[in-house]
Amino acid sequence: MKTKNILLALLSIFFLGACHSQQTGIYNIMDYGATGDGKTDDALAIQKAINACSEAGGGTVIVPSGRTFLCGPFKLASHIELHLAPNSRLLANPDESIYTESAFGANRGEGMMWISGKDLKNVSITGTGTLDGNGVAFMGKELEDSYELKPVTDFDPRPHLLTLTNVQKLVIRDISVRNSAYWSVHLIGCRNAMIDGITILNDLKIRNGDGIDIDHSKDVRISNCFIESGDDCICLKNRREFEQYGSCEDVVVTNCTMTSRSCAVKIGSENMDKINNVLFNNCIIKDSNRGIGIQNRDEGTVTNVIFSNMIVDCRFFSDVWWGKAEPIYVTSYPRAVGNHKDAGWRFPKGAVKGACGEVSRIYFQNIKCTSENGIFVGGDTIDKVNRIYFDQVEVNLHKRTTFEGGIYDKRPCDGEGFLKGKTYGFFFHTASDIQLERCTVNWGDTRPDYAAENIHLENTAGVIQK
Repeated sequence: MKTKNILLALLSIFFLGACHSQQTGIYNIMDYGATGDGKTDDALAIQKAINACSEAGGGTVIVPSGRTFLCGPFKLASHIELHLAPNSRLLANPDESIYTESAFGANRGEGMMWISGKDLKNVSITGTGTLDGNGVAFMGKELEDSYELKPVTDFDPRPHLLTLTNVQKLVIRDISVRNSAYWSVHLIGCRNAMIDGITILNDLKIRNGDGIDIDHSKDVRISNCFIESGDDCICLKNRREFEQYGSCEDVVVTNCTMTSRSCAVKIGSENMDKINNVLFNNCIIKDSNRGIGIQNRDEGTVTNVIFSNMIVDCRFFSDVWWGKAEPIYVTSYPRAVGNHKDAGWRFPKGAVKGACGEVSRIYFQNIKCTSENGIFVGGDTIDKVNRIYFDQVEVNLHKRTTFEGGIYDKRPCDGEGFLKGKTYGFFFHTASDIQLERCTVNWGDTRPDYAAENIHLENTAGVIQK
């Protein structure tokens, strides 16, 4: 009798615990049919758990520890926390045929969506588990400097890992993101978003493998992140496909460490609106092809941007990657006219040629640069890039690869993509109203024959040195 009573008590605790779990808004995806065997597609079970949680008014959807859940596309919902428990993994299904919803709306030439959400409120993705994009599965053959991209026409099946559109109050915290086949975390038209303490580890050979893209979004805070990506680590932009969401403004990035084969911190190159009020502080950029880049190639403007307290380390990589080891790069040029798969989306509707907007009131303070190339500032007209301020910026020029020097990269621009000649500590080419205060240039022990003066001006006015 005593044993029977104990069993009844344990069963009561079990059932009460299960009810309590539902009452407190906890939804384990395995309770909705997920197997976690790494072979069965669990997307339907994950979606059922999310839907049940949403229909109940919100709560937490749990991806449990110790398992890999292979899955195709699924969508998040309002008032949902997707929690990745320690040692859990969601792995993108490598079957290209199941990725059918474009990451860029009617433009189907730049990838599809894996995990997505649109027109939502109060969304969180938390935990120390992993979102794994299974990137190499979507690539062609491995090359020396990259992976070959599979041929596409107007449709690219590569999945973007996480695409969130028009989400109000968003938190992404502590998770790991790995192996994205395209962009990793893309926020479009979001407001009041926080990304904190996440790790992004993409294959450095995968092109278009951006880390975090902030697109037409406002009031965004990114902090304490570690990012390695073949393409840009953190990028601010205004894509033409999403012009209804307006400008990109009021963005703060702090305490991040980044490595990129392209540009670690980029503003642009897609910018058809306004990028304004941006702060980058206390960040480290290492072993990258370009450090800090403002790359305006469309009619939008870039204003009121501050970079402070940063260490930037760059080196040359192959021409597959945009950039020529410029530790700081501030430019505005009209976009190239080409036959790219998405060329119809690069210019305003009906236009066959683009224009570039003003870049002004850009501040660099207390930045130490070590690179094979110097700082470059330039535009298509003398007034296009103006009011650029350098205070306590140190440039240490040190040759460490066998790639050609004396070259700056203007791509993607109308006309010649490279500017060749000499290497300068600061190169100002078609710009105005630039101020340098307490800045230094140091050349390494082996000074190449293309090394030239510390500061060089071409078609530039209003340069003040203090």
